[in-house]
Amino acid sequence: MQFEKAGTKDIPELVRMRTEYLSEDYGGLSDDTKAAISAKLPDYFRSHLNKDCFVFVCRDDEKIVGCCFLCVTEKPSNPSFINGRTGSVLNVYTMPEYRRQGIAFRLMNRLLKAAEELELDFVELKATEDGYRLYKSLGFEDTVSKYHNMKFIIGTDNSR
Repeated sequence: MQFEKAGTKDIPELVRMRTEYLSEDYGGLSDDTKAAISAKLPDYFRSHLNKDCFVFVCRDDEKIVGCCFLCVTEKPSNPSFINGRTGSVLNVYTMPEYRRQGIAFRLMNRLLKAAEELELDFVELKATEDGYRLYKSLGFEDTVSKYHNMKFIIGTDNSR
């Protein structure tokens, strides 16, 4: 097994890993949705890979069998993030036949080392029940906030 940061040559494999992750996370994707996502991802990776999106991969021979994404955001400084740079973890995924071998743990350690090198103030994620123990073992803590997590979906009738 080889652990490293992904490069542009890996874009087709990253698209595959992202769609496999999403299919599993969403309980399946329609062919149209999968095709639309797969069509958008190569341009995203060409624009962002190793700039503000860092992908760490595990290879078995040439095939990527595990990955995790670190997306970096820069915001105006405040007391919670003095440097103004934070990271979000996405797409922590190991192919089913490679699970329970420590791949996600090793990938996340590489991601967290990179976050330190990038001088990020913190790294956040949303944990599934399956991943919760892994993230706790790496030092992630549950967050409590006086704020509510909210979102506005563009293109919906919100009675404005």
